[in-house]
Amino acid sequence: MLGKLTTLLKHLWLDASDARRAIPADMLKRLAQRVAASERRHSGEIRICVEASLPLSYLWRLDKRNSISTLTRQRAVTMFGKLRMWDTEHNNGVLIYLLLAERAIEIVADRGVARHVSPAQWQAMVARMASAFREQRYEDGLTQALEETSALLMEHFAVDASQEGRAADGNELPDTPLLQ
Repeated sequence: MLGKLTTLLKHLWLDASDARRAIPADMLKRLAQRVAASERRHSGEIRICVEASLPLSYLWRLDKRNSISTLTRQRAVTMFGKLRMWDTEHNNGVLIYLLLAERAIEIVADRGVARHVSPAQWQAMVARMASAFREQRYEDGLTQALEETSALLMEHFAVDASQEGRAADGNELPDTPLLQ
C-alpha cells in the first residue's frame, strides 16, 4: 500500500511544466530538426512523446496485476494510437515514449516495422538510452534513439536515392516532440 501511495504522489507531483523543463524549447527545436532530417532518408515516421507523469486513470489501475511498467507500456501504446502512428501509409511509424516520473522508456513500432525489427533490438536500444536518461541527459539519449531508429528505418524503408532530400511519400506526422 505504501508503494502505491508513493507512486501516486510522485505522479501527482509532476506535470507538463516538468516535461518542458526536461526538454526546453531550444532542445525541442533541435529534436524536431533531427526527426525531419531523418525522415527525408526513409519513408518511416518517428514521433517522440515525453510525459511527466501518467494520468490518474492509469494510476487507479495500479495493483498486483498491473505493475507500473505494465501501465507505462499501456500508456505508450495508447499514445501511439492517439498520435495516429498506426495511420501511416506503410505502417512504419515508431514512437519513442519517455515517462519522466518513472524514468521509463518505451518504443512502440507499427506492424510494418515490427516485421523487420525484433523486440530484442528495441530493448537493446532502450537499455542504451536509459544510461543517458539516468544522468538526465535527455537530448543525448533521444538523439541516440533517433539515430538508431533512423538507421533501422533506412535499412528497411529507404527512400530511393533520386528522391533523397525531399519526402517521397510526404511528411505524414508532425516532427516536433510532444510534451505533456
